Amino acid sequence: MDFDLQWLLVGLPVAFALGWLGSRLDLRQVRREHRESPKAYFKGLNLLLNEQQDKAIDAFIEAVQNDPDTTELHFALGNLFRRRGEFERAVRVHQHLLGRSDLGATERDRAQHALAQDFMKAGLFDRAEQCYKALEGTPFDTEARLALLNLYERSRDWRAAADTAAALERSGIGSFGTRIAHHWCELAQEADARGQGEEAASALQHARAAAPQAARPLMLAGQREVRAGRPAAALELWGEMRLRDPASFHLVAADYAQAALAAGKTDAARVVLTEAYEQNPDLALLRAVATLDGSTVAQSPRLLHQLQVKPTLSAAQALLARADGHWSAEETEALRAAVDKAAKPLQRYRCAACGFEAQRYFWQCPGCLGWDSFPPHHVEEL
Repeated sequence: MDFDLQWLLVGLPVAFALGWLGSRLDLRQVRREHRESPKAYFKGLNLLLNEQQDKAIDAFIEAVQNDPDTTELHFALGNLFRRRGEFERAVRVHQHLLGRSDLGATERDRAQHALAQDFMKAGLFDRAEQCYKALEGTPFDTEARLALLNLYERSRDWRAAADTAAALERSGIGSFGTRIAHHWCELAQEADARGQGEEAASALQHARAAAPQAARPLMLAGQREVRAGRPAAALELWGEMRLRDPASFHLVAADYAQAALAAGKTDAARVVLTEAYEQNPDLALLRAVATLDGSTVAQSPRLLHQLQVKPTLSAAQALLARADGHWSAEETEALRAAVDKAAKPLQRYRCAACGFEAQRYFWQCPGCLGWDSFPPHHVEEL
C-alpha cells in the first residue's frame, strides 16, 4: 500500500508537467499559424486595394494553401475570381466550400449564394436558377428572389417573372405592380403573336389589375381593338390612358387619329387632341390633328407656336417643309437636308438609367433591362 502511494505521489507531478509542456507546444503552433495566415491575407488585401489583382490572387492562393480550413479566404478568393471574369475558377472555389462536411449552415448558405452569383455572371442561367431556389427559407431568401426576378426577365420567362414579383410583393418587400403589369403585357404580345386572342385579352386584364395607372396595358388593349375592327372601343381605352398618364398619350396620337377617322368621330377626337396639345405641346399631337384635318403638320397654324415653345430640330424641319417664297428651291432643299441630318440623331429615345438610345420607344430598356426608364419624349425634347 505504501509502495503504490509513493508512485502516485511521483506520477502526478510528472503527468502535470507533461500536460503543461504539451499545451505550450500546441499554443505555439496555433500562434505561429495565426501569424502566418493573417500576414498572407493582409498582403493580398493590400494588393487588392492597390488594384494589383493578379498579385492579390497569388497572395490569397498562398494564404489558402497555408490555412485550407479558413472559409473567409476561400470567399475572398472566389469573389475575386468572379470580378475578374474567371468564372470557372470561382465556381471551383465555392463548390469546394459546399463540399466540406464541417461547414456550418450559415457559411453553407453563403457559399450557395456565391455559387449562384458565379453561374449568373457566367450566363449559366439554369444552374443559377437551381442555386437560387436552394436558398429559399434561408437568410438569403430575399436576395435570391430578387436575383431570380432579374434572371427570368433576362431570359424572357415572363410568367415566372410575374409569379416571382407577386411573391415578393406579398412578402412586403415593396411594390412590384408596375413591373408585374409589364410582364403580363409581354405575355399578351406573345399570345397575340401565336394567334391566341383570348389568352392575350386575359393577360391584359391581369396587367391592368396589377397596375391600374399604367399606360402600356391600355395602349396595347386599344391596338387590339383596332385590329379587331372596333376603333370606337380603342378610342375609349386611349381616352382612359390619357387621363391616367397624360405624358404618354402622344405615343398613341397617330393611332388615335386613324381610329377616330375609322369610327367617324373626327370632331370629338380633334377636341381631345387639341386639349392634350394645350396641356403638353408635342409635335406628335400636332401631326395627329393635321391627320384629322386631311392636311400635313407643315400647314398647321400651331406649328410656329410649337417651334417657339419647344425649339427642336424636328419642329424646324416641319416648318421648313412649308416653303413660302422666302427661300429658293435649292436653298430650301439644302437647308431641309441639313436639318434632317442634324435632327436624326436627336429623334431617338434615351434610357435615363444607362443611356441606351433607340429609334423606337421601349418599355424595357434593352441595355440595362430597366422598366419605364425611357422618358416618353425624344432626346431633343428633354
